[in-house]
Amino acid sequence: MKKYIAEFIGTLVLVLFGTGIAVVSGGDLVATALAFGLAIVAEAYVIGDISGCHVNPAVSLAMLITKKISVKDFAYYVVAQVLGALAGTAILYAILKGTTLGTAALGANGFETLSATNISLIGALLTEIVLTFVFVYTILGVTSDKKYAPIAGLVIGLTLTFVHLLGINLTGTSVNPARSLAPALFLGGEALKQVWLFIVAPLIGAALSACVYHFLNEEK
Repeated sequence: MKKYIAEFIGTLVLVLFGTGIAVVSGGDLVATALAFGLAIVAEAYVIGDISGCHVNPAVSLAMLITKKISVKDFAYYVVAQVLGALAGTAILYAILKGTTLGTAALGANGFETLSATNISLIGALLTEIVLTFVFVYTILGVTSDKKYAPIAGLVIGLTLTFVHLLGINLTGTSVNPARSLAPALFLGGEALKQVWLFIVAPLIGAALSACVYHFLNEEK
């Protein structure tokens, strides 16, 4: 039970601070990227020994495919992550409500008219698959050997930062279905219509990374 609670709290913090800083900074590229990256760095050293600090259904899927967690754990992790993301978004909504910033954004992801660069559906799909592949492959590599444990959180956080630097102005950067689903549910409308891409693409990217990792690394 402790590991599921850890995933709930970890995802809550990631979504609250990541999307929260995106909103209050006016979508500042560096500030938002650092917010997501630093949240992961902090959480990795706090809950990493409890749950592995997945805080992301895509990461959990890769761990399932590489047989590092069970089907039961995968199911409970995803539930905890989605609930944590919803709680984080709810807190952000409560904070922003009544402020001059309002609650019109909440850090939702999007393409075409919801993208800062009007990226196409295909472009957004490719972006999210590639960014998630890089992020999750890094996680699989740096957590593969205990000798990397002291720096694993830093490496993973920095990787999340640099994928955000590329993706923020394209799709808002998801690489995490739970992080995308929560604000879309609160906002509804076009954000909710488009959220399927930010669920499907990260899961595809994660599955591909797990398969490539198994082929290149575990067959040595």
